[in-house]
Amino acid sequence: MPSDDPENVLLPGGRWRLWEHFALRGPGFPAEGVLRMAPAGLAEAADKFGPGDALTGPEWDEFSKAVDEAAVETARRLQTIAATPRFRAAVAWQNPAVLRTGIAPFLNWTPTAASRTSMPRQREELVAHYWQRFCVKNDTIGFFGPVGWGRWDLATRGVEVAPGAPGQGFLAASRVYFASWGIDALAKSLGEDPELMAWMPPYRISFVRVVDSTVRVPGRPPQQIQPLDRSVLELCDGTRSAAVIAESLGESPDAVLDAVRRLARKRWVRWQVDVPASTYPEQALRAVLERVGDAGPRERALAKLDVLERGRDAVQAAGLDADALTAAVAALETDFAELTATAAQRAKGERTAPCRSLVYSDSRRAATATLGTALLDELAPLELCLTAARWMTNRFAEAMEGHLREAWQRLRAWQRLREPNGRQSVDLGALWLECLPSPHPMSKTEITAIQTELRAKWARILDIPAGVRRVRLSSAELAGRVAEEFGEAGAGWSLARYFSPDLLLLAENADAVARGDFELVLGEMHCALNTMGASLFVHQHPDREELLAETSRDFAGPRLLPMLAKELPIKWSARSRPSLDRPEDHVVALIDQTGDPYRPRTVLSADVEVVEGENGRLEVLLPDGARYPLLDAYANTLTQKVMDRFTIHPEGDHTPRITVDKVVVARETWQVPVAELAFAEEKTESGRFVKARHWQRERELPRFVFVVSPAEPRPFYVDFDSPVYLTILAKAARRLARKDPDARLKISEMLPTPEQAWLTDDEGNAYTSELRFVAVDQTAPGVRNGVS
Repeated sequence: MPSDDPENVLLPGGRWRLWEHFALRGPGFPAEGVLRMAPAGLAEAADKFGPGDALTGPEWDEFSKAVDEAAVETARRLQTIAATPRFRAAVAWQNPAVLRTGIAPFLNWTPTAASRTSMPRQREELVAHYWQRFCVKNDTIGFFGPVGWGRWDLATRGVEVAPGAPGQGFLAASRVYFASWGIDALAKSLGEDPELMAWMPPYRISFVRVVDSTVRVPGRPPQQIQPLDRSVLELCDGTRSAAVIAESLGESPDAVLDAVRRLARKRWVRWQVDVPASTYPEQALRAVLERVGDAGPRERALAKLDVLERGRDAVQAAGLDADALTAAVAALETDFAELTATAAQRAKGERTAPCRSLVYSDSRRAATATLGTALLDELAPLELCLTAARWMTNRFAEAMEGHLREAWQRLRAWQRLREPNGRQSVDLGALWLECLPSPHPMSKTEITAIQTELRAKWARILDIPAGVRRVRLSSAELAGRVAEEFGEAGAGWSLARYFSPDLLLLAENADAVARGDFELVLGEMHCALNTMGASLFVHQHPDREELLAETSRDFAGPRLLPMLAKELPIKWSARSRPSLDRPEDHVVALIDQTGDPYRPRTVLSADVEVVEGENGRLEVLLPDGARYPLLDAYANTLTQKVMDRFTIHPEGDHTPRITVDKVVVARETWQVPVAELAFAEEKTESGRFVKARHWQRERELPRFVFVVSPAEPRPFYVDFDSPVYLTILAKAARRLARKDPDARLKISEMLPTPEQAWLTDDEGNAYTSELRFVAVDQTAPGVRNGVS
């Protein structure tokens, strides 16, 4: 049974603790917004025409006229939506050019059946596409995807929503942030000032090691270094300028500057205006510049930073005024381009982090939620899933540690061969570079095989009969099978104790939960990851210290945290950067030195030895004597390989809805050949609507679905009662068919539906939502004295 301790929220089996705090993810527009895109009575009228009926004659003409009239009314509703300040502001944050090229001409158009030519219809669909995202996608971005928060309270039973004080508004807070790449670009341009550069502290590249009179760089022969250069290199820690180093060595500043330049040319040190990674990169740059002792270059540089900060403040002040917002962003971009000679927007599709603009916005929802025992008592199925997910990460850890050990042994043998009388240890920098792409070239092959085994184990556990659409099981009958398949002991990396599952509440309203009249739906399972430790969550929480206290409950001692690159392709940016590090934690720079060099307990990978521990596992030995499992240094790259690999679904063209107790652990899904969507080629809206509904009934699809197309950037919502959303589906199918005629669409039932939204705001509007929990494996070893 769950603990009565309000700070010890345990799942029913006792192995997993949930953080008291959870995130409440949801869109920024009410769910009923998309229902307005389904004209009343039109679906029933369409269903009077069967698959074999001729779509001609007076009755068909009357129906076609009704479709035209409904389309005009839908266009007017979309115009009303597109004219609202909040919608325009949301689009401005996504793509300000669309306001000018798509929204403005759409609003200037008068909808009639005759005027609905190709271009106006495309603009209708543009607005409808944005609208579905703003109304039913549980994103976390800006005010149209604000971060909400909730807490467990085991003294209560159901779910309680505090929507915020009436009249106080939808949001509790909102802030505009700089993207790190823009501040880095400014820093690079500032580095062109030689007077400023004289004050910039150089630092040794993380994998460069000095041994006697040589410099060791992994993969290269030892290189001789002159005494002065060696002395300078040993003092290049990112906190000492050339002048300070010169004073320490009793050398002339010019001689030391020349040495720094030589070391930089050899790429043994990095010497530039460097901005430590931060949620607030402008503040980090300001701290760097304010340490400059010469007022001239310092004030010149700060004046340029001031320009960008004033521009950012103007964007913040614009609020939901789309015209003011776009003007402020344009002015900021102009100033940025003049200051840095750099484009103010990164090209779409460039293999960098998601944020292409100079600034972005994150917000906190005013509404908060409290969960009680009624939900917690029903989470035994979640515990089964967590056990399986933990098995997956443990197996991956074992496989990766085996590959890393082979590389470690190979490097040791190479050292013995090259330097039989030299140092016989392997440093972490050398091992890291030996195993690129991190964590190891075999990582994708290994996790794919483990995921295949995971599917096979679930198939044996669930034993689903062929052809069924609904499967209902109990956690009691599955517990023994799960223990048999996934109960093996294992030891992954320490941060892999964390899992972040999404659960959606399926209930008529909040009161129904207390009565027990509800179900839960398992969304994504983020494996080996505490997503609520990411900057986008941490900095929208009213009290970061409370999240740090949760962290310290999980790790009583210090942790080893790998220093991360500022940005990586696809998903990684300042918004996703872990932001719950503590002063007692060690941080190791692996390749990129992106941290603050003034931070205590920061080490370079070249100064970290990889050794065999007493338990036979590989460990890292830090200069201060602290030891950690080797895999902890690879934590983030390991997590990137496993974070989205958990699945219960068996492979196949159709998978049923699987419900265990009151938890839907897998939604019903279909893998549909795109060529099957013949209605996509239908030219008339009335014919396309009727034929799409024929196909829906033939496939036995629900009214509300989400569709994933390999040709689209993200899933999109479809309502089979809505002609405009069926048109969007048809166009997506045609695009995919042109790209790959043999491709498939993935279709998933929408659970909960827009009609089952329970989260409300201060005006009583209801929103779709999901609960993001942090689950911690209590059986895994904690970190004590630096060793797991």
